[in-house]
Amino acid sequence: MGFFDFGTIFFLIAAVVIFFQLRNVLGRRTGNERPPFDPYTAARNAADKDAAQKPENVVSLPRKRLPGEPAGDTYAAIDAFAKPDTDLNKGLRAIKDNDPTFEPKTFVDGAKMAYEMIVMAYADGDRKTLKNLLSREVYDGFVAAIGEREAKSEKIQSSFVGIDKADIVSAEMKGGEAHVTLRIISELISATRDKAGAVIDGDPETVAEVKDVWTFARDTRSRDPNWKLVATEEED
Repeated sequence: MGFFDFGTIFFLIAAVVIFFQLRNVLGRRTGNERPPFDPYTAARNAADKDAAQKPENVVSLPRKRLPGEPAGDTYAAIDAFAKPDTDLNKGLRAIKDNDPTFEPKTFVDGAKMAYEMIVMAYADGDRKTLKNLLSREVYDGFVAAIGEREAKSEKIQSSFVGIDKADIVSAEMKGGEAHVTLRIISELISATRDKAGAVIDGDPETVAEVKDVWTFARDTRSRDPNWKLVATEEED
């Protein structure tokens, strides 16, 4: 019994000593301690702080020039793109008058992307993509060709290499519609295979140069900013 009492007292004293040593080393909790560091939360908080400090982006929408109002630099981009007093320059200016957001260089960049999307969607038989990029008349023609190809179990194996050149050759307003025609020179690897997989047109190993004349149109009276392909012509 004496041994038990002595051992109990010994361990109690040891526990008290250890407690005071730990408190001296680790310190006391005061309620002001830093919370555990979480790198993911810290990163999110930093990003939120930066975003809060940055001013909001304010975009002023261009407005239509009023009759008799000085043009200022309204046509500067057009004059740099097409020689003043030419038919092309006049056509681009007419579109700009009806669509203040129109910029020829931006249009060409968008047309080049649309060209690739249309070419590849036609090869893949992607009707959904084509419907968003083509006028009704052109869409019907493309879909008819796709349907004929599918009926014969033929497939087009196509790889888009790139566009070498894309130039606006004409521009005009037709009523409320803006029409812009481009001459596009692209490089494409394309081959049509029959049901058995044999090549019946094109060459799957050769890069071919393709020359197209495409016309895009947009109703400037509509809020829809998208242009659609309304006419195609292949050059020899």
